[in-house]
Amino acid sequence: MNETLLQYLWRYGLINPIGLKTTGGDEVTIIHPGKINTNAGPDFIEARIRIGNTLWVGNVELHLHTSDWVKHRHQHDSAYQNIILHVVYQSDQEPVSPVFPELELHQHIDPEVIERYRHLVGGQHAIACSGSLHRVPEIIWNNWLERLLAERWEQRTGDWHSAQDSPDDWRSLLYHRLAANFGFHVNRDAFLQLSRSIPLNILSRHRNHLLQLEALLFGQAGLLPDNNQDEYVKQLEQEYHFLRRKYGLEPMPAHLWKFMRMRPVNFPTIRIAQFAALMHQSESLFSKMMEATSAEALQPYLRVCAGAYWDNHYRFGIVTREVSPKYLGDAAIENILVNTVAPMQYFYAGQQGKAKLHENSLHLLQSLPPENNNIIREWKGLGRAPEDAAQSQALLQLFNHYCSERQCLNCAAGNYIMKQ
Repeated sequence: MNETLLQYLWRYGLINPIGLKTTGGDEVTIIHPGKINTNAGPDFIEARIRIGNTLWVGNVELHLHTSDWVKHRHQHDSAYQNIILHVVYQSDQEPVSPVFPELELHQHIDPEVIERYRHLVGGQHAIACSGSLHRVPEIIWNNWLERLLAERWEQRTGDWHSAQDSPDDWRSLLYHRLAANFGFHVNRDAFLQLSRSIPLNILSRHRNHLLQLEALLFGQAGLLPDNNQDEYVKQLEQEYHFLRRKYGLEPMPAHLWKFMRMRPVNFPTIRIAQFAALMHQSESLFSKMMEATSAEALQPYLRVCAGAYWDNHYRFGIVTREVSPKYLGDAAIENILVNTVAPMQYFYAGQQGKAKLHENSLHLLQSLPPENNNIIREWKGLGRAPEDAAQSQALLQLFNHYCSERQCLNCAAGNYIMKQ
């Protein structure tokens, strides 16, 4: 037994109600256990408990033992001085001062429930309920995945509002999020810093001139080499020196960019060139992305290609034998749609009160294939293969925030298994 399980049993009424009495001998009827309190203070608030002939409404605190009241120093905390009931798994001493009615639950909890919990969370499998997951009905499972997807988006976009340059500057927010996504995992922070070093309104002024966009981005990234004899690099340097003075720009340190242990196609030089190409054709990009309901609608805008110089280069001044255009690949495009465009639709819809955009974000993910990684393969092995990217995103949320942390009692699947 632990306090997490005790709170769960109290919350969902998995307690034998027959013969409930306080340690003082008064009959107890749990009319409503209360709402779990996620803030500081007692575990449950607004409970409705009949003790003897009196109906009490107020807070309830749960502990494994009576003595935990003192161990947790509640006697010195005013937030705990107005509870209506102290619930314990086992009473190990006289009720402490101040004296509250105390209810002992040890004899009112089915030992099989405790064993079921131990079996559920105590296994060695990465997904604790792997042996019982097949028993969870589809309707419960699918509803849970929908909630998990919304939860994932809420967590992902939680700090986006504070990151906006101004409350209504949605285009700049999309610009920053797209930039961070172009850095993918390794160079995400560097790309985000790059975008913040060049306001979108400056890039927009030069949207029709690809060379100037490249000069601004490579120059601000600190990646333009000194004294390079390539004609292309000379043009970039000339453009950047002029634009830097014009706008009072300060480049970021070049050492923030990572090239090691990466496939050349993912080098930041290639990604910056592709991002410049995206900005070059970015007219009305915000509205197009907010209105899209399928991947096909956005493929033409994201299928960008780095400038011709990069057909036989991965880094400045180093010519490669192979010659191939550096298009943004399918996997990269899907990553951007999943991790930036759909969450941005969801966030924008919530802030603007536009319910239709909530549907757009879901439809967009449902138009994409599920991700394929170790976590998703684990779910497939249990017969819970996702049908699309919406479900794979939900399964990633479930694994990372519930399964890996053994939060089975807060999971709809675990909840169902516990109650059987």
